[in-house]
Parts: sequence; structure tokens; C-alpha cells
Amino acid sequence: MFTGIIEAQGQIDKIQPLNGDVKLTIATGKLDMSDVKIGDSIACNGVCLTAIELGAHYYVADVSAETLAVSTLGQLKVGAAVNLEKALRLQDRLGGHLVSGHVDGVGQVVAIEQEARSWRYQVEAPLALSRYIAAKGSICINGISLTVNRVEQNRFDVNIVPHTRQETTIQAFQIGTQVNLEVDLLARYLERMLTAPQGDATPDKKTGVTETLLAESGFV
Repeated sequence: MFTGIIEAQGQIDKIQPLNGDVKLTIATGKLDMSDVKIGDSIACNGVCLTAIELGAHYYVADVSAETLAVSTLGQLKVGAAVNLEKALRLQDRLGGHLVSGHVDGVGQVVAIEQEARSWRYQVEAPLALSRYIAAKGSICINGISLTVNRVEQNRFDVNIVPHTRQETTIQAFQIGTQVNLEVDLLARYLERMLTAPQGDATPDKKTGVTETLLAESGFV
């Protein structure tokens, strides 16, 4: 589990194809690796990867064919900058929102506009994900916890303050850049509560959860 608060920018140091899978060596930049052990998770552009080899300034991770298919990791080249975050510890501050590191889909940057000292980015999400994206809700883009400012069909806007732009790979985004998206965990579980059958009872009868109740409580 992660928070979406990027700790460092790393760099793809080596890409080793292995029978359809890939082994990545990632230089970790200023990320503190002193407390990382083999088997620990480090998110790379929002994708939870398990460290199978460690050095003072790098880690190695296997990336499955499934992960390559549903994320942008398969598009990375040697030298590409990536956002890095170590897994959340129970005593850590939750500065962003709960992020699993399981990418839901790939979006695309369709507009970029500077507003005063900040920047507004518009991202087009896959249609299947648009139902989970709400104004003032949370979204994770390439591992970065962000607040959705506006939603129109399957496009949404996020505002990027100077610090976030400087400390993450967002500074390199251009129109057409593809990005990893992870929707808010709460949105997925709320949908499951509303739609999942439970024996002979309907979800509403079993749990008391209805769309009307969620709307009145400010969830939808």
C-alpha cells in the first residue's frame, strides 16, 4: 500500500527481456534505500514492484507480461525518469490517499495549460474507468496522488502546483503522453457493494446500501 506522495525520481538503468517478461534495474536517485529489504515493495510510476535485488542506489524487479500489458512500463526506455515511492508503514503520515499500486488503466494527456504559477493537465481516461472519477475525488497518475478538479465524460482535469511539478515526472508530460491511472479504492468497493449478489438477497436488502443513501451521504 502507498500514499501517492512521490519520494524521489529514479531512472530506468537496464531492461532485460525474459521470455515475455522483463527484469528492470531502476536507479533510485535520492530515495533512501537503507531500510529496504529483498521482497519489499517500491512503486515505479504507480506500479507496485517487488525488489528482488538491491544496491545502495538501485533495485531490480521482475515485471510480468500482465503488468506490461495494463501499464506504461512496457513503453519505458533506458534513461527514462520514473516516480518512486516506498511502501507505506503504519506509522507514516497519509499525506495523499490510499494507493494500492495496481494500475486500472492507461490514460492520455490531452491538454496542458498554465494557470498563474500552477499547471492544469487534462487527461482522457478509458471509458470503463470514467464512472469511478469524480470532481474533488482522488486519482493516482503515474503514482502521484492528485485531486480531480473537473470531470467531463471520460476526461478530467488536475491542477499541479510548482512543487509537485518539480519533484515528479509531470514536468516532462506533453500532449499525447500516456500515463498509468489508479482510481480511488473507495469508488471500486462502493460499486461492488451496490452490485454484487449475496445469496438470495439483493445487495440493498443485505447491506442497506443504496444509491440514494450514498448520494445523501455525499459519496455520489
